[in-house]
Amino acid sequence: MTKPRLPAIEYIRGVSMLGVVGIHVGSQYLANPTPNVHLVALFEIATRFAVPIFFFISAFGLFYHLDLNAPFSYRDFLRRRARTVLVPYLVWSVFYVLHYTVLYRDTMLLRPMRFLYYLFFGFASYQLYFMVILLWFYLLMPLWIRILRRMTPPAMAGLLVFQIAFDYWSSYLFNPYGLEPKLLRLLMVNRLNYWVLHYVFIFLLGGWLAIHYPKFCRFMEQRRRETAVFFAGTLLALLAQYYWLLAVRGYTPVEAINTAHQLSPAGILYTMAASLFFFALFTDDRFPAPLAAVLSFLGRHSYFAYLAHPVAITWLGFGMERRNLVMTGARALAFYLAVVALTLLAAVLLRRLGERWPLINALTIGVYPQEGLRLESSPWARRFKRFWEGT
Repeated sequence: MTKPRLPAIEYIRGVSMLGVVGIHVGSQYLANPTPNVHLVALFEIATRFAVPIFFFISAFGLFYHLDLNAPFSYRDFLRRRARTVLVPYLVWSVFYVLHYTVLYRDTMLLRPMRFLYYLFFGFASYQLYFMVILLWFYLLMPLWIRILRRMTPPAMAGLLVFQIAFDYWSSYLFNPYGLEPKLLRLLMVNRLNYWVLHYVFIFLLGGWLAIHYPKFCRFMEQRRRETAVFFAGTLLALLAQYYWLLAVRGYTPVEAINTAHQLSPAGILYTMAASLFFFALFTDDRFPAPLAAVLSFLGRHSYFAYLAHPVAITWLGFGMERRNLVMTGARALAFYLAVVALTLLAAVLLRRLGERWPLINALTIGVYPQEGLRLESSPWARRFKRFWEGT
């Protein structure tokens, strides 16, 4: 039986996309030698839920529509995920490699082994590592199904403790730079780009709550105030860590945000709280319709915006450099709005072109025509569609 659509998932995607853009614009703002530390906190600390919450809603969407008692076709599952994630990942990786090759006139990225290295770790652009980790989550889907079939509240609590301990070890204690051989050192140095263990709790939490969605709904109705307090408290804890590092430890803003991040204990709890809070907030039937329309628009175009926003950041940044403009606080906020606006405009335009030439949407955001419609009129495009449909 088809389950009803959950607008909350789409709304959270939109909010998360805005947070990711904030993190990357914040990195541009940190080029200012004397940044406003409070604005840095807004860009780089308050947004720290943005990437991990994508794993939460990805798992929620998967398990919400999955019957754990029915046979699971791993092959069909991987084919569908390849269409929606792997193909766009490869297309955007090629795009960014070509973009930066032309931009910086450096052909090193075009070397086959270098290109494969970038593909494995998601290095073609700084936001693509998320898709690499997501693909690893998909490859391990039978394992997650087996775990969630047996998951209990005490086991989920134990997983949270494990997550905090593991991420603390990986982020603050483990030093891979002295490892040999070189390949092992390379794999360990870049572990954040492909180790699913860094985000396994938030992923399985999303799947577990989706499986028990009726109970989760009752929880959201009964614990709305407590969820909001949990969200505010964890945000304050993460901000307190950031300001403590600045004021007491003498960290620079860059050092502080690289310490008070989403894998810190406070960051993990903040991601968990944000997931519950935003789901409860956006499930409220009394949500204002105009704001819901805006959030739906952001969610609809969040995938493209997530994938494409570094292009806007790069070229707007070049424009400021040519004019010798320092990234002040006011300019950083304007820069952020410009990046969001330009990226969403591009998303709308490409989506409309994709309605005329569906191959555009298929390659860039993994969206395919409805059943019975042709992907494209060209023989190559028809072969492409038959391949991914397994026919």
